[in-house]
Amino acid sequence: MTFNTVRQDYRIIYQIIEPGSRVLDLGCGSGDLIYFLAKEKNAKVQGIELSEDAIYKCVEKGLSVFHSDIDSGLIEYPAQSFDYVILNQSMQEVKKVDFVISEALRIGKKVIVGFPNFAYWSARFRLFFKGKAPVTVSLPYRWYNTPNLHFLSISDFKDFCREKGISILDAYYLGKKGLARFWPNLLALDVVFVIAQPASPKI
Repeated sequence: MTFNTVRQDYRIIYQIIEPGSRVLDLGCGSGDLIYFLAKEKNAKVQGIELSEDAIYKCVEKGLSVFHSDIDSGLIEYPAQSFDYVILNQSMQEVKKVDFVISEALRIGKKVIVGFPNFAYWSARFRLFFKGKAPVTVSLPYRWYNTPNLHFLSISDFKDFCREKGISILDAYYLGKKGLARFWPNLLALDVVFVIAQPASPKI
């Protein structure tokens, strides 16, 4: 696995994370991302995953991964114990989004959130003209077998952060052939946000 062969969202996350950082990946799957970060960035990585099959694949890679449901919280981790907490392509599958993001912001100095953009133009087209649930490259499932519980857009997440007082430090809008520079809510298939708690005012 090299930088040029990994998924586009992984390359973005790789560029965000500083060498030697402490990283926790919530819903790490088979561990490809954190394995890449450990190998190429010398990151101190941990993962949390619910699927036992995925955990076995992580163990085969020599990764430290815990079997847990992130909806139940991260109480075992003290505040600010990680430089980065990753919630990539898993937020739309959790039940208690508000709670999970709050916990991620508590234990991480920065949180990286990635998800498919439900407002991508072809998803809108399919819903408006065909009257069918959208199916795109980033949302490949049919309505009856999708693991997604939440279908949100880039604008939805920005509104959420504004309402909760969460700072958006950076945003990367991923199109079919690189970054989407214009009208991201319409032209981006996926997005990667970097968020954090706002700095406390100095007294």
